[in-house]
Amino acid sequence: MLVANRGEIARRILSTCRALGIATVAVHADTPEEAAAAHVAEADTAVRLPVPAGRGPVAAYLDPDALVAAARTAGADAVHPGYGFLSESPALARAVTAAGLTWVGPTAEAIERMGAKTRAKALAREAGVPVAAALDPDDVRPEHLPVLVKAVSGGGGRGMRVVRDLADLPAEAAAARTEAASAFGDPAVFCEPYVERGRHIEVQILADAHGTVWALGERDCSVQRRHQKVIEETPAPGLPDALRTRLHEAARGLARSIGYTGAGTAEFLVPVGEGADPLGEPVFLEMNTRLQVEHPVTECVTGVDLVEWQIRIAEGEPLPPGGPPAPRGHAVEARLYAEDPLDDWRPRTGTLHAFDVPAATVRRAPLTVPGVRLDSGVEPGDTVGTDFDPLLAKVVAFGRDRRDAVRRLVAALATARIHGVGTNRDLLVRALRHPAFADAHTEPARLHTGHLSGDRLTALAQPLADPAARSLAALAATLAEAEATRTGATVPAGVPAGWRNLPSQPHTRRYAVTGGSPDASAGDAAGGRVAGGASRTNGTGGRGTGDAAGGHGAEARAVGANGRDGDRRAVGKGGQGASGSLGASGGRAAGDRAADGLTTTTSYRTARGAHVPDLPGVRVVSAAAGHVVLEADGLRHAFTVHRAGGEVYVDSPLGSVTLTPVDPLPVPEPAVTPGALPAPMPGTVIAVDVSVGEKVREGQTLLRLEAMKMEHRVTAPAAGAVRELPVAAGQRVPAGALLAVLDHDVLDHEGPNP
Repeated sequence: MLVANRGEIARRILSTCRALGIATVAVHADTPEEAAAAHVAEADTAVRLPVPAGRGPVAAYLDPDALVAAARTAGADAVHPGYGFLSESPALARAVTAAGLTWVGPTAEAIERMGAKTRAKALAREAGVPVAAALDPDDVRPEHLPVLVKAVSGGGGRGMRVVRDLADLPAEAAAARTEAASAFGDPAVFCEPYVERGRHIEVQILADAHGTVWALGERDCSVQRRHQKVIEETPAPGLPDALRTRLHEAARGLARSIGYTGAGTAEFLVPVGEGADPLGEPVFLEMNTRLQVEHPVTECVTGVDLVEWQIRIAEGEPLPPGGPPAPRGHAVEARLYAEDPLDDWRPRTGTLHAFDVPAATVRRAPLTVPGVRLDSGVEPGDTVGTDFDPLLAKVVAFGRDRRDAVRRLVAALATARIHGVGTNRDLLVRALRHPAFADAHTEPARLHTGHLSGDRLTALAQPLADPAARSLAALAATLAEAEATRTGATVPAGVPAGWRNLPSQPHTRRYAVTGGSPDASAGDAAGGRVAGGASRTNGTGGRGTGDAAGGHGAEARAVGANGRDGDRRAVGKGGQGASGSLGASGGRAAGDRAADGLTTTTSYRTARGAHVPDLPGVRVVSAAAGHVVLEADGLRHAFTVHRAGGEVYVDSPLGSVTLTPVDPLPVPEPAVTPGALPAPMPGTVIAVDVSVGEKVREGQTLLRLEAMKMEHRVTAPAAGAVRELPVAAGQRVPAGALLAVLDHDVLDHEGPNP
């Protein structure tokens, strides 16, 4: 079996092939990064795919002839397309069968009829299924607004744009065409009415070549961002039985009408309104002629390995008699993306220093009992770039009921260790905990496609670690560093350490904290050969204690933002002590974001301490180089501390915190050209929409970058005129590269160009 894909879906297919005793072949773009990918290492053999000159590695996976040639080279006799890329390409299906190989999927004819969304709508209408109107972008009129521009081929949110103003339609349609061509090799787009609030319900189909068609339940995929699913579950909560039956029958009827074989999904949109019957009449959106990203939730509740049955059906085997298995329990999936929800979902890149979901009981295989499944495309040490989709992994929880499954998923996400690359993990946890999601089974109108938008998005995307938790994380980081220094010292154990020329002056440790708000509190610390104390910076006075192994204590003073917080002290027992102060400020620090950057300063010094009674507050239970236990207000918390890539990652049940040590010496700010616009991420310039000398208005698109198969627009931060444009379409740029320079003071009284 040659798997014509990469990442987590390639690994998923390889897993089932191994279980069935099928030899496997992986393919990879001919780049060093792709050659080292996890799916390549897990296959029995691998074949390089040439990267066309002047194009990125994605293009290597979009060449049917190259994929068939790879199958022949490796001696494969079957090809599985996975999802995305050419999975819904009739050209690849025909090329595979023409070469005498087995195509694991529907026929090329079925893909042509259903894979193109506009044709699928026409077929659904003929079958009596209500459909959302499909409009040519040139035919859209004001009364049709708002509309959604969609790619005719493919899916995954790519090639989609919401248009509310007719004047914006030409530019949005052009951008959608560019994105669709890059992702699927087909630039065709169309428009359909945009529903502001709807439930996205899809039905899983499995059909053999002998006339049997199963509807393996439905999935609710209403929690989306950028029209791409983020959280999926089955069964759909709060769905009336009569509506569920109608959707299942409509999906089966569509599949039968074209002689469909293999796995597929019929997608519907159910408008959400008010009143006693809030769910409106469903409309058919499209049929995906492939395996879906979210297929694991269906596997959990049915016990059916969909990949296995794709293969069996391709080999001519009929589905078992008696119909599909009855569903059991509930399953929920969350997609872990390398992106920042608060920065317009922009992708995040870097090296994964750690990637672990300890709660996972199964990897890339159906769950048979309640538990957590992990389907990941990455491993620790991998580099996350911008050439491919930002999906890192899917975390799936299977439970006895919905509450059980959601609880398991929240715990699995909250305890995951993901270091080196920013993700949407905290957003997922908060979204799963939100009442609108939790109560969807009893109040179905509360869950809809607008769940992750507006003010709610801002609240849901906040870090799980609150200011107090970040305070403790900073303390844990400094204690761990001190212990690492002490245990790694080359001097004899009896020789004192931490000697300072000016013992009256503390040693200062400053961190930049990723995320948070300017008034978030910071942490306190102690170090050297001494365990330290910490205090809560919640605006009220208080006193605490610091106990340490070996009779070492600590004294810590914490000062919050602008010095407004009250005085705290933590005095430990006997032996050597330490004192420290900590401050937080809302200004910028190295590595933090201007809008919500937080600088954490931690100080300590060795001193002689006297025995005093314990006082309520924060107590150091134990401290080691990678593990610190603190007690705050009577509650004990364990922290793991990991240093990698110049940053400190602190994980605990209170949340994960990333700290960047700030150089104690003044670091000169790099010279910045006034009006300069740097690249917000590495990527490829796909279009330059202005020219030198052109006047622009605030918010106007200057150029567009492609990163992780999505288009990202660079806009003018203020009105002005374009002075420099040092980049051109097709050029690859690193993060921080100069894209344009604007002059903001050259406009005449008439203002910028409209």
